[in-house]
Amino acid sequence: MKKTTFIIVLALMSSALFAQKKTTTSGTINFDATTSLDALPKAENKTVVAALDTKTGAIAFEAIVKSFSFGNPMMQDHFNSDKWLDSDKYPTSTFKGKITNFTSVNLKKDGTYVTEVTGDLTIHGITKPVNTTGSVVVTGKAIAASAAFTVKLEDYGITSKAIEGGKVTREPKITVAVNF
Repeated sequence: MKKTTFIIVLALMSSALFAQKKTTTSGTINFDATTSLDALPKAENKTVVAALDTKTGAIAFEAIVKSFSFGNPMMQDHFNSDKWLDSDKYPTSTFKGKITNFTSVNLKKDGTYVTEVTGDLTIHGITKPVNTTGSVVVTGKAIAASAAFTVKLEDYGITSKAIEGGKVTREPKITVAVNF
């Protein structure tokens, strides 16, 4: 009897723990490095893995670099080359952080909540801190999160003639959107 009770309690605790984490494998990250000289350096990745801990506000994303899709296949080749993101050597980019004002987000009440996000972004094998604002939208049991920020390519060891020539911005805009 004690063994059966222990197993039931353990099962209930496990299900409660798993309910604290929301995940998705279909988040989206947009990369926009356009300039007045070139409107083509834009890419989208629709296979981003993301997780949100609904108790602590911890949030994480992982994107496979080769999954960024450009309208121009040549740009995609350049993006993945060893002169840019070197996706063979650094196959993923990640973000691990926290919604610092998560206590102001009420996951039991529909609404849009402005959030402050801080964490570490790793691109091209280099990790840098990122702070940005975002939003969490609660609709029923669905949770959507989004944020936008810029990164300095040189901070991540990315330099090229296209950047120097003004065809690619030095600080592309990164937009993240996920539905949990």
